[in-house]
Amino acid sequence: MSASFVLTLLGVAAALLIFRLVVPGLPATGITRRLSTLDLTLTVVGVLGLILHCASMFFRPIVAAIPGSSSVISQINSMGTESMIWFAIPALLVLIGLRRQHWVALILLTGSLLAVGVTMYNGTALSTHLDTIFAAGVIIAATVFLLSTPPWQRTGLLHG
Repeated sequence: MSASFVLTLLGVAAALLIFRLVVPGLPATGITRRLSTLDLTLTVVGVLGLILHCASMFFRPIVAAIPGSSSVISQINSMGTESMIWFAIPALLVLIGLRRQHWVALILLTGSLLAVGVTMYNGTALSTHLDTIFAAGVIIAATVFLLSTPPWQRTGLLHG
């Protein structure tokens, strides 16, 4: 994973956020769901956990600068059960946090996170694994920025 990969993914996520802020009618009234404070917290913690997992594998020196991170980095890079747990728990937190969102988004999100996990642990080519990471990142960003509203916003909701 290169810095340009990360910057491109961040750029796409930022573009989705800007799109949401400048396009009237977004998020769409008929499919928008409000995130509760708990939902938002679970989603943010899950995304941070997924970032920690990726950074531990691809940007080890950056994560190693965090005091006490060496055992976490070792567990994640072992590619064994501990690594799977370090991936599965954040992925589940994201899914739980976004569980109220449109069912199509949940199917895409679940499928993309499963693809990340499968391609990480079954020996798939790195380029394919990176493609799944990119897709999952875009789907998470699109779900949060285009299909949900924060806990403090109550307008334009379905089941708010």
